[in-house]
Amino acid sequence: MAHLVLVGAGHAHMTIMDHIAEIRAKGHDVTVIGPGERHYYSGMGPGMLGGDYKPQDISFPVKRSCEQAGATFLVDKCAGVRPEEGIVVLESGTEVPYDVASFNTGSSIINDVVEAGSKDIYTVKPIENLLMGRERVLEMARKDHVRIGVVGGGPAGVEVAGNAWACGQEVGGNVSVTLYHGRTFMSKAPDSVRQLCRKALLRHGVQLVGDGYVKSVKTGSIELENGARYSEDIIFIAMGVRPRPLFAPSGIPAGPDGGLLVNAYLQSPQYPNIFGGGDCIWHEPKPLDKVGVYAVRENPVLYHNVVAQLEGTPLMEFDPGGDYLLIYNTGGRTGVLHKYGIRFGGKPAFWIKDYIDSAFMKTFKPEYERTGRYA
Repeated sequence: MAHLVLVGAGHAHMTIMDHIAEIRAKGHDVTVIGPGERHYYSGMGPGMLGGDYKPQDISFPVKRSCEQAGATFLVDKCAGVRPEEGIVVLESGTEVPYDVASFNTGSSIINDVVEAGSKDIYTVKPIENLLMGRERVLEMARKDHVRIGVVGGGPAGVEVAGNAWACGQEVGGNVSVTLYHGRTFMSKAPDSVRQLCRKALLRHGVQLVGDGYVKSVKTGSIELENGARYSEDIIFIAMGVRPRPLFAPSGIPAGPDGGLLVNAYLQSPQYPNIFGGGDCIWHEPKPLDKVGVYAVRENPVLYHNVVAQLEGTPLMEFDPGGDYLLIYNTGGRTGVLHKYGIRFGGKPAFWIKDYIDSAFMKTFKPEYERTGRYA
């Protein structure tokens, strides 16, 4: 009997978690470690901020589902690994031994500009922060006009700015939203997509500030590197993501961004009993963008390979695939879609995104949450 430990209950581990009963039937124990009893789907997070979805619509009851399948679920976070001993060390101090471990610990928002102890400032990850931000916007906007600042010029900044505006419409539009995008706006997107996103935000009345990068953020204030200062009541930080610094400090090979270095099998080259997927890895054969589509594509390969490692059978290579569909939720049930040179915005783009995201949720949600019927 061997022990499989899943560190993180995110997108890339969904198929493994869905097959815990089968893994246990082969004679193996399974432990899952996650920061909460539910896992939130990041692709629908901005829609939750904007009121399109309720928290239960965009989250999976991972603790309950794993325990029903016979796994042990620990609500905790990984603090480090002792790979030579095969031990995962948790923030609580608990040490979890493993024969095979897979990491799906996601990424965290770069927030180096935020002054310690500041209030009413929300990083867009973990996704639960968007729910807290939404509740705060609604609370304040019922009393007075609220100024909302969003820091970050990439897709996350665009989605949060548009949906912060949408949130404000629920209380009579008693908000103003400003996106601070530095000197670039959606710099990795094609020009036509960039223009569609810009038009969507301007149509919502979002102000765009791009005359300098943000130098510092503190309660009620944003300062640019050129010395300009702006007053904001609520601030969202969407400055980009990077893996949590777990691997290199633990003596496990990591990529340039600090993510777990993995080969074509999503496996650590130095420690063959360690695997990983999602935002926390650096895929050595072909570095991957930090987008959820890769975590979803990694699902079947991770499931096959952790079981193969437990059973001593051949591993499967991961093929990242080609171009992928991207749809940004720009607020007010509008979006911007692009793939293979097809680009358009408006409500049809949102409808397509909503259909795809809802189908993904149905695939992995347990029956009692899909139907309301309990066994």
